Amino acid sequence: MVKTPNELRESPEGRLSGPVQWGVKAVGRGDFVLPVGTVTLLLLDVEGSTKAFERAPEAATEAMIRLRSAITDDVGSHGGVQPVEQGEGDSAVAAFARASDAVACALAIQRNTDVGMRVRIGLHTGEIQLRDAGNYIGGTINRCARIRDLGHGGQVLLSRSTHDLVVDRLPCDASVREMGTHRLRDLARPEMIFQLCHPELDAEFPPLRSLDATPNNLPAQLTSFIGRDDELVQLGKLIAETRLLTVTGAGGCGKTRLALHAAADAIDAYPDGEWFVDLAPLSDPELVVPTLAAVLGIKETPGRDWVDTIAQRLSGHRALVVLDNCEHVIAASAELADGLLRSCPGVTVLATSREPLGVDGEVTWRVPSLTVPDERSTLAVEAMAASDAVRLFIDRATRARPNFAVTNETAPAVAQICQRLDGIPLAIELAAARVRVLSPQQIAAGLDDRFRMLGAGARTAVQRHQTLRASIDSSYDLLTERERVLFRRLAVFAGGFDLDAAEAVCADVELDRWGVLEVLVSLVDRSLVVADEDGDVTRYRMLESIRQYAVELLVSSGEQETLRDRHLERYEAF
Repeated sequence: MVKTPNELRESPEGRLSGPVQWGVKAVGRGDFVLPVGTVTLLLLDVEGSTKAFERAPEAATEAMIRLRSAITDDVGSHGGVQPVEQGEGDSAVAAFARASDAVACALAIQRNTDVGMRVRIGLHTGEIQLRDAGNYIGGTINRCARIRDLGHGGQVLLSRSTHDLVVDRLPCDASVREMGTHRLRDLARPEMIFQLCHPELDAEFPPLRSLDATPNNLPAQLTSFIGRDDELVQLGKLIAETRLLTVTGAGGCGKTRLALHAAADAIDAYPDGEWFVDLAPLSDPELVVPTLAAVLGIKETPGRDWVDTIAQRLSGHRALVVLDNCEHVIAASAELADGLLRSCPGVTVLATSREPLGVDGEVTWRVPSLTVPDERSTLAVEAMAASDAVRLFIDRATRARPNFAVTNETAPAVAQICQRLDGIPLAIELAAARVRVLSPQQIAAGLDDRFRMLGAGARTAVQRHQTLRASIDSSYDLLTERERVLFRRLAVFAGGFDLDAAEAVCADVELDRWGVLEVLVSLVDRSLVVADEDGDVTRYRMLESIRQYAVELLVSSGEQETLRDRHLERYEAF
């Protein structure tokens, strides 16, 4: 039975103490309640914990156990509660109904921390969203995490909203210092930051780790970044381990946004700058290198090669170059990346492309689709909360129609939309925009003709990202004639297929069996066909939107009946 806040406060196992603020609701799970409504969050982690575990794992483990126990005691004694899953490893999350309790708790944690365990803490107050009864999601916790990430071990940072609530109710001998306005990683709105000061805490720290502290031209993001936690961890490790990482995937899968987020996360490792080069508007491959030069502020030197001039500028620098949307200028992008790797040992290149660059030393990483609801789930609102695709749909739908909400009646339709769109962010965002005039049930029903349903998107987006058809058009336009032939023929497979099936159904005089293998590999590289390991056999499939596009081509080619007959003969024999 869920206990009330006051019952919890008085119970031996309770984590809450003191009355819950009026106007703040509480949601229960197990033997504790999470405050919801307007809540103050405390997020912390331990600076340098990875190195500490590598240096002395047993000592670090014991110190971490003591720290977590102390944090739990401090949170409980100040009226806070910790979510179920959040705050694993060297981090912790706590929620408070009163901002003053959160600040007092942060001060207590810093004063009680063991010597050698340097904790950084971020505090932020805002309206909170529940992922489920025991965990939070949404913009408030994301902003709090970014505020924490600005700090250094021993430092406590407050957002403007928290500061304004507590400035007249600070703990004894405590004060606050204004730290200026800072741009936060992957968040559009900058934040005024304040530092909590106390005679028992360190007062001086290095500059805050904001995007403004390192030279960069990473564009500000105007919409929230949803999910991708595991992917960001993987990308962070790969960026640290390789000098050329190419993020690949189908059009609209979120390559650019993911690369920008990963670059922002890694910015501390590149003190000489991070430079974003948008190649999407270019139609002439000769402009690739001059575009990077313009980003770096380099002017052309008569009689000198552009790459040599750039290499001289970046020589001896520790920097990250992000080459975005390389696929339509692939050869020029590959040549530039190769030149940077050979001439500038301190430079790392992070590229996004629908196909690999094909350069020595390149590591490729394919962007997976966003997680979608399990088709076997109950599809109630609560059952969908863990789906990143659903969360993205809800976030963008709310921007299109602020009073939009998913109910148990509309949840199955929203789940179906995300499933049929294969968790592809661009398609989901285009579908979400339709809630201005259509219900989720109408949108789901209209996906049989998705290229009309998912029409124009943002006017300011590059043309190939304005509609779902334009996104696939741009990939199709880059194919050779043999690739186009196999691409449309593969549409005859409604589900997955293996190489033997592809050869049996699609090969003919125009494209023999060996040609099928060669071209199939190329279509996989170009992110138009997905290869999945299935035991000892590799199976292939098309995302549903791409297959619908290919079906249209197959019908218009006049080959549909022939391919369907071959398909029937193949599986009758099988």
